[in-house]
Amino acid sequence: MRQLLTLTFLLLSAVAGLRAGVVPLRIATFQADATPPIGSALCFGNVKPVKEVVTPLTGRGVILLGAGEPIVLCAFDWLGIANESHDAARDALAKAVGTSRDRVTVHVLHQHDAPGSDFGAERLLAEHGLGGQGSNAEFDRQAFQHVASVAKASLATARPVTHVGLGAGKVEQVASNRRILDPFTRRVAIVRLSATRSPEAQAAPEGTIDPLVHLVAFWSEDKPVAVMTYYATHPQSYYGQGSVNWDFVGIARELREKALPGVAHIHFDGAGGNVAAGKYNDGSKDKRPVLAQRLADGMKLAWDSQKKQPIRAADVGWQVAPVAMPVRDTLEDKQLLAKLSDTTQKQLDRLRAARDLSFLRRTRGGHQIPVSCLRLGTARVLHLPGELFVEYQIAAQQMRPDDFVAMAAYGDLGPGYIGTELAYGQGGYETGIVSRVAPEVEKVLVGAMQHLLGNKPGMIQPKSSR
Repeated sequence: MRQLLTLTFLLLSAVAGLRAGVVPLRIATFQADATPPIGSALCFGNVKPVKEVVTPLTGRGVILLGAGEPIVLCAFDWLGIANESHDAARDALAKAVGTSRDRVTVHVLHQHDAPGSDFGAERLLAEHGLGGQGSNAEFDRQAFQHVASVAKASLATARPVTHVGLGAGKVEQVASNRRILDPFTRRVAIVRLSATRSPEAQAAPEGTIDPLVHLVAFWSEDKPVAVMTYYATHPQSYYGQGSVNWDFVGIARELREKALPGVAHIHFDGAGGNVAAGKYNDGSKDKRPVLAQRLADGMKLAWDSQKKQPIRAADVGWQVAPVAMPVRDTLEDKQLLAKLSDTTQKQLDRLRAARDLSFLRRTRGGHQIPVSCLRLGTARVLHLPGELFVEYQIAAQQMRPDDFVAMAAYGDLGPGYIGTELAYGQGGYETGIVSRVAPEVEKVLVGAMQHLLGNKPGMIQPKSSR
């Protein structure tokens, strides 16, 4: 009886709102299987291909209805979706739910026992006898369409949203900065990746991280409908043997789903490009559930701390700032093509050259990557590309210190690692070797964030890189 009365109240409220010219806010949630078949490449070919499935992978998200064209926020349990593949995933979702590509954001959680997709790179590899070694393009296209079809079907069960809950909780002993600097030269002295048994690396301080998991919950009166969480770290505990799984971030998400049955949970990786679990993870198998529980505990703290506020469709906004990414001067078309064509080169180097070349040609051809911002009343959620350094997330929060600001990175993975300007002079794996963008990227992205957050011009302060 209570449920019937609640439904009647919601229907009457919606009708009254329409008569008053107020458009109701609604939400649809979707979740679809995105697990690659046996034999498919994983991690852009950097690890062994699929031999077994430990946990299935998903593409999941929310669709916000009523604030203009639908807004789609989607996260895949994949390593990366880059360049043309990123456009294809967004196009499939946009077409399915009746919106434009600019109102769709697609991110990955960056697990390494998971696929990477870059249609441009795959074409180049196929042309040079390496087809299927970096990705399974046919499966990728099918997965994008499958997730899109499930998203479309979810529209029929969209539910009204009356309140939004905003919270944050501290995560203990998970994240640590990957770049340990020499105190005198201020250059990277130790690279502390996702797992290490080095006593020196384990003993070093956590460094610059964002210790908080941020949470956005959508409520229909007193019933939670969906939860989105954001936490900045690489998600690997151990990987590389062809055992597909969603790693400790997926386990933490699953634990929270069990604690809140019937409530969709979508997790996003924040700006964790230079953050990983290395200080607290030696790579042993028993560490995976430990890290998962610690993250789940932080998610629960965020849930328990949330403050609810009424929200209407008029309180929801969406802005996009397309940016031209500055290409690193170490990327040169002829040299990359020569490496890709050279059969005496290591296969991993040729695979990398194809991905570098895909990004280079696409960017030099004038492509811009969207940076977007979702407004939920006073709260803001930013969506950015690449393996973004955590300093960008901290800077965004400092731009609106009195408001809730969350960030999802790992959108278009074409740029690879995105450091701060200062970091490019400090060496290290991320900015010293593999980043595809130039130090000027900080000006570009900080400018876009300032525009979207309505903040005064400024740069990331050097102290945040220490």
